[in-house]
Amino acid sequence: MTRRGPNPARRTSRRAFLRDGAILLTGAAVLPGRLAGENLPKPDLRLGLVTDMHYADKDARSKRHYRQTLTKFAEAAGQFEKEKVDLVVELGDIIDGADSVETEKAWLRRIVKDFSTGPGQHHYVLGNHCVYSLTKGEFLEIVGRKESFYSFDAGGWHFVILDACFREDGEPYGRKNYDWTDANIPPAEAKWLREDLGKTAHKTVVFVHQRLDVDPPMGIKNAPQIRRILEASGKVLAVLQGHHHQGGYSEIGGIHYCTLRGMIEGSGPDNNSYAVMDLFPDVAARITGWRKQKSYPSLRGQAAKPASQPVR
Repeated sequence: MTRRGPNPARRTSRRAFLRDGAILLTGAAVLPGRLAGENLPKPDLRLGLVTDMHYADKDARSKRHYRQTLTKFAEAAGQFEKEKVDLVVELGDIIDGADSVETEKAWLRRIVKDFSTGPGQHHYVLGNHCVYSLTKGEFLEIVGRKESFYSFDAGGWHFVILDACFREDGEPYGRKNYDWTDANIPPAEAKWLREDLGKTAHKTVVFVHQRLDVDPPMGIKNAPQIRRILEASGKVLAVLQGHHHQGGYSEIGGIHYCTLRGMIEGSGPDNNSYAVMDLFPDVAARITGWRKQKSYPSLRGQAAKPASQPVR
């Protein structure tokens, strides 16, 4: 119910280390699995993840090949079908900017047609490019959502979708009225987030477009405040992000911040990027990346606090 292949990597935190050429990200202990020569438990849920698709029917610019998004996503959708995912989440900037409202609506309808026909439920995180020419209302109407931030439960997990497309003065992005470096989560949304996390008894995964683990320009201006809310809940295992096309990872306050690589970057299938996230019953997750997307074989956390515990 709505409520409002792996690449080697350098160590990114004191709890991240290398094993067999893949990065392990751990909270309390390493997730048992194939890297330890054991069988993985059956996941509670499987998620397909993509970000920064920037679909547009226009010529390429620099390393962004806008029309190729259709074929890149077709590959990802085929893999999601094979992996039998339960949810597919797009982490923002599903379209690129157009010179007119009608053109941008047409591009959005085109990519949503492909995105919505894949397996499982479909969720859209609002990115700054999504409202370059459109208003949030116009975007949400086409993707079939009533709110730009909301939460839902599935498979014994709680999921939160946040919207950081607000100016510092509280005005929502829309019709080129913003500077993309001025990303904020306004007080009303922060209050809603605190209350929402206080109500759930489930372990939680959060989705947002702009980063919560770095400073501007790629990060959200009031990210420290939002991180305190997430940490105080004791329920958040991971935050999945986009916006920064090169991707990245950090662990702050026991929460894993995974930034996926943008699908738009580079020409041809070898430059595609998408992932599947497995969520396990012992408060653990695994992200398997395809093409340019890195894999994170082990993300661990602590059991969620009871819903009755206040979040301050």
